Amino acid sequence: MTPDDVLDGRVRLDVWLDVTCLFKTRSEAQRACRGGKVDVNEQRAKPHRTVETGDRLSISRPQGRTQQVVILAIATQHLPKSAARTLYHDVTPPPTPEEVEFRRMGGGPSGREAGSRRAPDKRQRRELQRVKRLQGQ
Repeated sequence: MTPDDVLDGRVRLDVWLDVTCLFKTRSEAQRACRGGKVDVNEQRAKPHRTVETGDRLSISRPQGRTQQVVILAIATQHLPKSAARTLYHDVTPPPTPEEVEFRRMGGGPSGREAGSRRAPDKRQRRELQRVKRLQGQ
């Protein structure tokens, strides 16, 4: 990273995602970008893309959630987590009641409640199917 990039108010996407603690490591941010999980201004973004203030990011998260943030400031050095949160504004809409119910029922890739080792019984399966049908409408 050259000092000119910071002076221009631009920085690599993977570096900014790491500095803001949206991903635990820079390599994790790179993997997400390469995997098509990060969009900048509604366009797929590669890790080396430069971002600047005002850009809008969409980050695909597990269980179908999408986190949306607007860049407020640029930084290339790691900051305390509380300071890193001031670099962006999270504009993710709150989950719908159906999504909340779906998560409560343990919906998702495994189809089980968090921490449960048993497969869902007949009643739980039917409830999950009902919630999934409601989400599909």
